[in-house]
Amino acid sequence: MKIPVTLEFSGGAELLFDKVKKHNIELLSDEKKWTIGNLLPYIRDNLLKERPELFMQGETVRPGILVLVNDADWELLGELDYELQPNDRIVFISTLHGG
Repeated sequence: MKIPVTLEFSGGAELLFDKVKKHNIELLSDEKKWTIGNLLPYIRDNLLKERPELFMQGETVRPGILVLVNDADWELLGELDYELQPNDRIVFISTLHGG
């Protein structure tokens, strides 16, 4: 089974992904349940083009990156434990701006 998910990057986060703001991906879900916790390494290993330290810190996104799932703050949904659903829209917005 495949789980279609839309990933969006903005606020400068898209610069780490070759300036591509929107990615439509399909995650293979045989026995594994996809959570944001195992989506982040997938993003790092398959989509991120440069400077992973600006996107992730340890096993999560670095401070200063807001994560929204279907327009809701991921903190309300269990953060890394949120189980992805078909057609979820996950938005990563960087609130950090260099000067």
